Amino acid sequence: ADVVYLKTTDNYLVRLFCIGQTKRRLSQQKKTSYATSSQVKRIRGKMASVMGKHTTTSDLRQLVEKLIPEVIGKEIEKACNSIYPLQNVFIRKVKVLKAPKFDISKLMEAHSGNAAADVEEGVTL
Repeated sequence: ADVVYLKTTDNYLVRLFCIGQTKRRLSQQKKTSYATSSQVKRIRGKMASVMGKHTTTSDLRQLVEKLIPEVIGKEIEKACNSIYPLQNVFIRKVKVLKAPKFDISKLMEAHSGNAAADVEEGVTL
């Protein structure tokens, strides 16, 4: 498991929790498959870099859109395959630690391009 603190482009500070399991190699006879401690360190580093790449280049809405179809987990599996094969890699939890100061105009702008006209007409959102 790996924990990373990151900031999105819209200044949300989030904590991402990632978990993954080692996978048996194709020609393996043993029932168990354990990665060595040095491999675990390298896998955690790759996990952190992949999560950082996806989080720091997107806003909170885009991050949620990446989390739902497990895009980040699949990319971590591909990136770590050269170190040790992984399976069941998921972002298991995301905590929002700090949100930016609330600004109603930015909220309206984000949800609709014609927000000012809707407010003047009295349309409920």
